[in-house]
Amino acid sequence: MVSVGSKVLQSRRHKVHSSVEDRPMGEENRSHKSARRKQGMNRRAKEGDFGSGGDGFGKSSHGSGKHAKFLKGQDTKIPKSPIIRKQVDPMTTKYFSDIANLFESNEVELEERSVICGNALEETRGKEYELATDYIISHILQSLLEGCDVDHLCGFLRSCSRVFPLIAMDRSGSHVAETALRSIATHLQDEETYSAILETLTMICKVIVENPADLMYNCYGSHVLRRLLCLCKGVSLDSAEFQGTKSSTNVAERLNLKTSCPNEHAQQKLGHGFPGLLKDLITGMLNYTADDKSVLVDQFGSLVLQAFLKLLAGDDEELGQMIPILLGCNKENIAEGNTIETTVGHKVKNHMIETSYSHLLEVILEVAPEYLYDDMFNKIFRNSLFEMSSHQCGSFVVQALISKARHEEQMELIWGELGTKFMDLLEMGRSGVVASLMAASHRLHTHDYKCCQAIATAVCSADDPPACIVPRILFLDSYFRCQDQSSWKWPAGVKMHVMGSLILQAVFRCRNEYIQPFLASITSMEVDHLMEAAKDSAGAHVIEAFLDSSASGKHKRKLILKLQGHYGELSMHSSGYFTLEKCFTASNVSLREAIVSELSVVRNELSRTKHGPHLLRKLDIHGYASHPDQWRSRQASKQTAYNEFRAIFGSSGTKSSGDDSFPTDTNTSKRASRTADIKQMRKYIDSRLSSAAPSLLKFDFKQHEKRAEHHSYKGNDSKKRKGPGEFSSAHVASKATEKEAENERPFNSFDKSDKKRRRKDDPSKVSKKKPKK
Repeated sequence: MVSVGSKVLQSRRHKVHSSVEDRPMGEENRSHKSARRKQGMNRRAKEGDFGSGGDGFGKSSHGSGKHAKFLKGQDTKIPKSPIIRKQVDPMTTKYFSDIANLFESNEVELEERSVICGNALEETRGKEYELATDYIISHILQSLLEGCDVDHLCGFLRSCSRVFPLIAMDRSGSHVAETALRSIATHLQDEETYSAILETLTMICKVIVENPADLMYNCYGSHVLRRLLCLCKGVSLDSAEFQGTKSSTNVAERLNLKTSCPNEHAQQKLGHGFPGLLKDLITGMLNYTADDKSVLVDQFGSLVLQAFLKLLAGDDEELGQMIPILLGCNKENIAEGNTIETTVGHKVKNHMIETSYSHLLEVILEVAPEYLYDDMFNKIFRNSLFEMSSHQCGSFVVQALISKARHEEQMELIWGELGTKFMDLLEMGRSGVVASLMAASHRLHTHDYKCCQAIATAVCSADDPPACIVPRILFLDSYFRCQDQSSWKWPAGVKMHVMGSLILQAVFRCRNEYIQPFLASITSMEVDHLMEAAKDSAGAHVIEAFLDSSASGKHKRKLILKLQGHYGELSMHSSGYFTLEKCFTASNVSLREAIVSELSVVRNELSRTKHGPHLLRKLDIHGYASHPDQWRSRQASKQTAYNEFRAIFGSSGTKSSGDDSFPTDTNTSKRASRTADIKQMRKYIDSRLSSAAPSLLKFDFKQHEKRAEHHSYKGNDSKKRKGPGEFSSAHVASKATEKEAENERPFNSFDKSDKKRRRKDDPSKVSKKKPKK
């Protein structure tokens, strides 16, 4: 927190103080409009802009234009005597200046600081609005609110409860309000302070419910209101999920790259929360929304509505009543059980072109109960999917709809409308719709083959060689913008298409027999193109997905051999070194030795890179350089252990790849259930073999084999015995998890190592950004 002394206060005092009487007429409205137009969600404006300047409920916080109707209908809620923002008297200014100087001296002990903060907050009584909206003193107030005890904190908020909305709508005051709420959140675990906090928040919520539109429409007030909702729910106030930031995690969940548990965000508990207050706040906002739909298309109003929908995720009863109201249904029909009328679809489609409303629809589809999703699908979206996908905002709504498809019948309807339109969608730049459809088909185990065929046909005609499929998808924009697509060539130095990369990753998760054209294409790429792809963040993920796929060892070895001679160069790159790890894992012993021998030459340079020490340790490069024979023995022991594990837990459908690399199962449905077990056991074997003698580890693995046979055949008739592949592999996987030495990064996962990898190239944004908010 910033604390400032008397010198700064004196030098800048003339820039801060202003009263409503001194300002030209309309200055407040112009300031607010400018903040909304130029700043967006960036709340710290330049010094010359003194905030939204709302000096009364409903005054100068809405501007004009589309909200004029709201102003006319809400005149009765505007206080008859608006509060005037007065100047801070010199004595008060000096008092807070002295406190700031005292804190800057670092001579105050912790206990004494709390007492000083409490005494200073008592001096703010009756002047909270003026002090909180002062550009300089507001910083000091934030320090006081962070350092005081809960009694003085609640006393400050109760004293300023009537003007709390005014404070929240000011550029400086909003930070004071947020700091107070954040400080309260730190005391939610204390049962003794619960009643005092409840009383304080009740007073604030009653004032807000009188006219919630003031905060909902205001760029600063919207932030404060969302944090107040989170506080009432008892969850983290600073979560990007509830502050309107569309994180890459949402995209990862849509494309099956990350699995979230139910109510994942609601589990980030700070305390018990205040469910009664939360319901009162939401009811007040819904009542207003039912009367004036303009809040649905307002940037900041929409963010508030999105926040409380996410907070209620999992509460199907409440959402079943609220979502129809947001969609424009009549309350009478909702009470009678008719959730969504057919006439609502036309209204929704008209509003969908609004950026903020489309964001709201995405959240509605994400949290809607199953019965309500079915109703929306049939009465709003059905027979209009391609039309909606053609619009920039509507395409994101369609992606959310597809990602939440529940069953095969819905996928059949979606495929009927979009399955033959892949080329049109890609030409229009709606590749996200194609990626979502590909991911949903894989998740529901239906239409996988048709999707793969449609994608290949969209970029490769009958006259084109199959080898062009992967390069064209990696450069979707470049290919479809080319006037003569038949003469398109690999564009050197151009960043690869992120959504095209995600489409290919989804393709390589399909069964081996479905993706043969894609396998032929990626293995026939030129060495220079492979190197360029491995160094590009999006292209590297595609190569890794291929190496993780159900492709045969022969296909994988063909690609890895093409990179031979470039392993050292690849290891120096922030993205390439992940690809190199995948190459090592997918290789046989001889190829692994070729990789390590090249890296041992550059191990000194590699050790000075950020990722180098991990790679040196993972591949045991120093061990190979000093004792190559022992290194080969360890690798051979690992390979033997992998083969034995496959013999015990592999299915009858597992086909040998014809080499000594660890094979993959061509049966995707069975392979999917065992993928985690195989990966866990691989890490278990690697970690154990890295620290113990090969003979002992082989003996240890034999014990697993004996236990597996014992549990599989015990007490069963020979004709009814389960095969070894049906033994509960969860036991072995759990053991592997307990003894796991280090984590293996799954392709395109959104974990910490992936964030480190993406720090330079910033491909954590795995989807094309929607120009919203």
